[in-house]
Amino acid sequence: MRKVVATISLTLDGVMQAPGRPDEDRRGGFEYGGWAAPYRDAVLFQAMGEGMAAQPAFLFGRRTYEDFFSVWPGRTDNPFTEVFNRSPKYVCSKTLKEPLPWQNSILLAGEAAETVPRLEKEPGPDLVVLGCGDLMQTLMRHRLVDAYVLLIHPLVLGRGRRLFKDEASRAELRLVKSVTTGTGVVIATYEPA
Repeated sequence: MRKVVATISLTLDGVMQAPGRPDEDRRGGFEYGGWAAPYRDAVLFQAMGEGMAAQPAFLFGRRTYEDFFSVWPGRTDNPFTEVFNRSPKYVCSKTLKEPLPWQNSILLAGEAAETVPRLEKEPGPDLVVLGCGDLMQTLMRHRLVDAYVLLIHPLVLGRGRRLFKDEASRAELRLVKSVTTGTGVVIATYEPA
């Protein structure tokens, strides 16, 4: 059975909104986009490269899929573009229609709480979720996340969309691996206890 692996960049206060670029996600007047960029180093890239080398499939919500599609297919300045382009990309959406524009993209129309468990039972590589705040809330609420790879940055923003919201259900996790980068990012892998 496939696993759902959430790989999420977040701050010490749990903010996951717009780590990559200033214009990535300005919802709610968020003005700190791109906050993770100063913390990238060789250790972080190596850890992310190991995850990509496993040839995962990706699981996206509509918003993150559209954002990634606007950025990644044409990038030539890194090795991740090829992985994104050739990997299966499953997109949970109630509004998108097929055909999806990015090669190897498959629409999971309907409710993620119903489509993802069916997908987990199919043969194939693990399903990696990158960001996808709204989708993550659904997956966590239905206990569909098998592992969390949290890239915890030494930064407090005080506002923004958080991974673990106040209404989150209690969940006990077990640390199975951790690495600290030279810039102070803790890459912690947790599984449900």
